[in-house]
Amino acid sequence: MTYTAQLVQNLTNTMPKKIDCFKAYDVRGQIPNELNADIAHRIGNATAAFLGAKTVVIGCDMRHSSVELADAVADGLMQAGVEVLDIGLCGTEMVYFATAHLKADGGIMITASHNPADYNGLKLVREDAKPISVDSGLLDIRKLAEGDERKASLEAGVRATVDIFDDYIAHMLSYVDVESLKPLKLVVNAGNGVAGLALDGLAPHLPFELIRIHHEPDGSFPNGVPNPMLIENRSSTVEAIRAHGADFGIAWDGDFDRCFLFDENGGFIEGYYIVGLLAESLLRENPGAKIVHDPRLTWNTLDIVAAAGGVTVQSKSGHSFIKECMRAEDAIYGGEMSAHHFFRDFSYADSGMIPWLLVAGLVCQSGKPLSELVNERIAKYPTSGEINRTVDDANATLQNLYQKYSPDALSVDEIDGYGFEFAQWRFNIRMSNTEPVVRLNVESRGDQALMEEKTAEVLAILES
Repeated sequence: MTYTAQLVQNLTNTMPKKIDCFKAYDVRGQIPNELNADIAHRIGNATAAFLGAKTVVIGCDMRHSSVELADAVADGLMQAGVEVLDIGLCGTEMVYFATAHLKADGGIMITASHNPADYNGLKLVREDAKPISVDSGLLDIRKLAEGDERKASLEAGVRATVDIFDDYIAHMLSYVDVESLKPLKLVVNAGNGVAGLALDGLAPHLPFELIRIHHEPDGSFPNGVPNPMLIENRSSTVEAIRAHGADFGIAWDGDFDRCFLFDENGGFIEGYYIVGLLAESLLRENPGAKIVHDPRLTWNTLDIVAAAGGVTVQSKSGHSFIKECMRAEDAIYGGEMSAHHFFRDFSYADSGMIPWLLVAGLVCQSGKPLSELVNERIAKYPTSGEINRTVDDANATLQNLYQKYSPDALSVDEIDGYGFEFAQWRFNIRMSNTEPVVRLNVESRGDQALMEEKTAEVLAILES
């Protein structure tokens, strides 16, 4: 090798190694070119350095790459002298629970949620399951990982297997009065993710008949990617509800931090209406409490919370913003229309198990089918659902809409994109954090035809 070539190689070896799998709220990338064991080791070590951690919880989902990545993360943590508390195969909320329950300095969940089988990722939290996102340290961890100046302790840490499962199940059951529950028949679709583990732990304590479909964890996703947001992924749940005459159905994404509900007829219920349902339920026991919501769709939530004597607080969309807002306001509950539901008594974190348990309690207490509990609200505030459109310049698109609609709007909310409010309809338009798309949500006051007309009107502008 020539002297010049040697200099180039030395320089290359000392330059920061760019890591492209850091996103706004977590780490996620394709295996192995975007995320692999070496990168996972560096991120684990960098997280330890950033937190100054002594103990960190780790857990992983069922993806074929998850165990290798978990081992690499653990090695990176132990190199920095951290005691690794390994809770094994689990859902993301179980890492949240364990981090707070075990009073650890942080937690790392290895999962890519609803992404395809050849993806994986890391979700990071600090003490008390506080999120680590781009606003709260994720960029610092990225910089440390890319610099690869690994923290090395004189005494390496150890890795211990810790069983928190029974404590987690007991905590989930604390959200419902088990004695007042009535027999229900429920379709539960884990999507071959890890929700089935929690369901099997809860089942012996509940008077429900659970009709399990796609129940076993399988990282190859033989029944499709576990993403109930996709219409084509809902048919198996709908068919099972109708075939078994179930009272309602639930489906989860891969790491079950989101749950999606279907009524007794197989009708998919938009997450927006579940936010109102859960807010109303929790306010019955906590009058005057605060409820945090995102700005995409609002009128139904505002109406329900006001009638129940609660206080609404609007937050920017995104789980880290919702959690931060909830802590600042000491809100009892926060909900996003994307099916993320957050609870004060769950370290302000999101759970995919608590929502369906609360809904089951409501169905039992009211004696009404789930469709009856939500259909009145759907009729009162019909919505378009979230519509995504790819655009060349998202910012220019938003400014174009602002110029057109702001002069006649009663108000314009700028907390997350633009929210234009008129007397009988409103819409929110916002940019994606990760893609060249804009996201549109339209709602009206009891006028389905107006909502559809205005949705078509805004879409025509987007598509032009």
